[in-house]
Amino acid sequence: MTSPQTFNIALLPGDGVGPEVTAAAREVLEVIADFFGHDFRFREYAIGGAGIDATGEPLPQETADACMAADAVFLGAVGGPKWDGGKRRPEEGLLAIRKAMGLFANLRPLQVSPVLAHRSPLKREIVEGVDLIVFRELTGGVYFGKKTRDEKGASDLCEYTVVEIERVTRAAFQTARQRRGKVTSVDKANVMETSRLWREVVTRIGAEEYPEIELEHALVDSMAMHLIRKPREYDVILTENMFGDILSDEISVLGGSIGLLPSASLGTEGPGLFEPIHGSAPDIAGQDKANPIGAILSAALLLRHSLKLEDEADSVEAAVAAVLAAGAVTTDLGGELGTRAAAGAVIDAIRAIHWAAAHRVQMHWA
Repeated sequence: MTSPQTFNIALLPGDGVGPEVTAAAREVLEVIADFFGHDFRFREYAIGGAGIDATGEPLPQETADACMAADAVFLGAVGGPKWDGGKRRPEEGLLAIRKAMGLFANLRPLQVSPVLAHRSPLKREIVEGVDLIVFRELTGGVYFGKKTRDEKGASDLCEYTVVEIERVTRAAFQTARQRRGKVTSVDKANVMETSRLWREVVTRIGAEEYPEIELEHALVDSMAMHLIRKPREYDVILTENMFGDILSDEISVLGGSIGLLPSASLGTEGPGLFEPIHGSAPDIAGQDKANPIGAILSAALLLRHSLKLEDEADSVEAAVAAVLAAGAVTTDLGGELGTRAAAGAVIDAIRAIHWAAAHRVQMHWA
């Protein structure tokens, strides 16, 4: 057991199903704190549509200040039709907090469980055994470039600096060293000048600093096809902001549900921000239907990357694997559990795993 520690965790439940999955992640973290003797101190703050409703701002200053001072930040989801057509959009809050916290690398891991491979729209032999991670650059590109609009048209400027590309590239290569030693860099270098710069910088960093890592380049349009045809061939996928946003949503389908995927947004120092990738799903908000697994796995990433609690993160991930193996899943995966019941199943699995470890009993899951 690790020594007791106190951590301050800022919770940003946000909109739609965000509060429901945030509550599930919090319950799991509270159980982990009890088992490992930590003191997790949670406080909730508004962001997105909730921030607009409360203060008129998608990122209230109180929220920004709290996130900067926290040891880690957990976010549920932002957005929804309620705020369409308004002067401010909920998504502005998400982009702003990433920028304020200096979060330049977004990690989105995907492992396809053999138990759930049949839930994928693709054939089992294509998706079973997929184990990859997408590194998406998070603070540059077209999302943050200068924007114009008038009655004749509109524009979004895509800009990247060498420094922005270098830092996310190093993060991806360092992770590849701990995995299978392969990086696939995705761009549109046959058309875009920013992609030509991207490819040049990635190639240089790979050759000079990580010569033992296999590097390949792919154009984003062909990569979208290859992720469906041969996803098992990829290890670490590195790409820019917009391409990463699109491709990581595409790979979520490989595992059978977008509700399964976690993400971590990290900077050079300071707290990270952790969130499931599924969005606010306003059509099922408040109905106890949202899959909490992506949020719970995001909590595991929070433990590992921001709090440096590796054993605790392993416990959460082992419990999720056990629950999925037992078929205790939500309706999006063909099961019958609601959000709260699915979270409860993970908590029960954590307790069972720790009881078995304490009594040196071998666990067997159905």
